[in-house]
Amino acid sequence: MRRISLCFLLFTAFLLGAARSVPIQEKTPGKAPTASAPTSGFRAEFLEDVAYYEQRYTRLAEAMPAEKYTWRPGEGVRSVGEVYTHIISANYGVASALGTPPPAGFDFKAVAPLSGDKAKVLPVLKESFAHFRGAILALSDADGGKPQKMFNRQTTLRGALMMIDRHWGEHLGQSIAYARVNGVVPPWTQEFQQQLQKPADKPKP
Repeated sequence: MRRISLCFLLFTAFLLGAARSVPIQEKTPGKAPTASAPTSGFRAEFLEDVAYYEQRYTRLAEAMPAEKYTWRPGEGVRSVGEVYTHIISANYGVASALGTPPPAGFDFKAVAPLSGDKAKVLPVLKESFAHFRGAILALSDADGGKPQKMFNRQTTLRGALMMIDRHWGEHLGQSIAYARVNGVVPPWTQEFQQQLQKPADKPKP
């Protein structure tokens, strides 16, 4: 038993050491730098939200059938795929507003036409969140109170991140509604329901 505990402690220490040893790379034009994630401060708190929304958006986009990407609730309203391409464009646009421009060769006009093709939307959606995360890592906690314009509104950097949070939340709710109308249960809800249906473990005699 002691041997198992010791192995577990050593393995945990290895993982923690690896997580803290991510090197900081130099910033190149059009590419967000890779840096170790902060463990405190408003950026660390916001990065938790980035991970949350990235997981929700990508899992829901994967769960939606490919033929439903062109479905829309009515004329003049974004389709399933158009919501995802809107998030992709917003992720790159907001990152640019925060000081990290899109990668070289990226074309905003080429994003919207992808909306009806699930196979093309998914990798670009994931790439957009990775790029956005790099843009947050490139910021400094010391600049939280500095003026920042976001969505045509003047605020602070910290306030801009709150606005981005609200934007993600609005369209995630929209995407969940689209999924439900089309008979798709969000994967995280499905997993929770399956857990509730599992019989409780009986105590050992």
